[in-house]
Amino acid sequence: MAKEKKNKELGISDLPGVGPSTAEKLAAAGIDTLLAVAVSPIGVLVEESGVSESVARKMIQASREMLDMGFDTAETILEKRQTINKIPTSSDSFDEIMGGGFETGAITECFGEFGSGKTQIAHQIAVNVQLPKEQGGLDGKVIYIDTENTFRPERIIQMAQGKGLDTATVLKKIRVARAFNSDHQMLLSEKAEELLKEGDFKVLIVDSLTAHFRAEFIGRGTLSERQQKLNKHMHTLLRLADMYNCCIIVTNQVMARPNVMFGDPTQAIGGHIVGHSSTFRIYLRKGKKGSRVAKLVDSPNLPDNECMFYVNTSGINDKEE
Repeated sequence: MAKEKKNKELGISDLPGVGPSTAEKLAAAGIDTLLAVAVSPIGVLVEESGVSESVARKMIQASREMLDMGFDTAETILEKRQTINKIPTSSDSFDEIMGGGFETGAITECFGEFGSGKTQIAHQIAVNVQLPKEQGGLDGKVIYIDTENTFRPERIIQMAQGKGLDTATVLKKIRVARAFNSDHQMLLSEKAEELLKEGDFKVLIVDSLTAHFRAEFIGRGTLSERQQKLNKHMHTLLRLADMYNCCIIVTNQVMARPNVMFGDPTQAIGGHIVGHSSTFRIYLRKGKKGSRVAKLVDSPNLPDNECMFYVNTSGINDKEE
C-alpha cells in the first residue's frame, strides 16, 4: 500500500534526465504520466523531448521500475477484465454475436462497402453509450473523428429520440473534429487523450480510418510508408483503449481482389497492420430486402458468427419498420 502511494506521488520530473524543460515538452505532447512514458516508443520520446536515445531508454526503464511493470498472473488479468464494459448496439442479435455489445478497452473495426451500415453503427454507439447504466449504457461522452464528412447531427437526433433521450444533451456530449488529411487525423487521435483524461469520455470513433491514407499514398511505391504511418496510428489508438478503458471504433473501406474467382472478393484496406491491431473485426454487407448482415470475423474470445439487422429511422434494430 505504501509503495502504491509512493508511485502515485512520483511524476515524470522524478525520472533521470528529465528537467523542467524536458517535462514541459513531454507534457505538451500528452506524455505527462509515468505510465505514458513507460509505454511510449523510444523514438517518440526522442522526437518530442529532444533527449538522446540512451536517455530516453533510461527514462522508460526507470518509469517501468517505479510502476513495478512486469508479469501478472492470469488471475490478476481476470480481475482487470472486470472493469471492461459493453455498449449495446440496439440489435439483440448483433449484441449476441458480440458477447453483449462493443467492448471498452479494445479496438473494434467495422469494414464493408458503401451503404453497408458502418457510419450508422458509429452513430448508434455514439448515442447508446450515453444511456444510463441501468439501461445498458455508460452515461459517457464521445469523441468523433470524421474523415469523410459523414457525421450528421440530424441522424444523432433521430437515434436519440428513438431512445427517449434529450437530444440537446446528447449532441453536447459528442465532440466532433473533421480530419483533412492523414497527418491531421493522427494528430487528432493524439489530442483525443486530453479529453480521455477527463474520465467521462468512453468512446472514440474514427470514421473512416483509411480514407485519407488511401487517397494520399497511391501506387506500390508508397505502400511501405503508408503502412508505417497506419501502424503508428493504430498503436496510438490501441494505447488509448488500454490506458483509458475506452471503446475505440474504426470504420474501414474495402477493395475488390481481382484474383478471387469464387466467394466474396472484398478485402479491408490496410492489410495485416489494421487486421492485427484490431481486437474485434466485423464485416458488414447488404442483405436481402433492405437488411444488413454483420459477420464477426476475428475476436480473441468469441466464435466467428453473423447476424442480420436493419437500419431504421430510429436507428439500428432487429426488425424492419
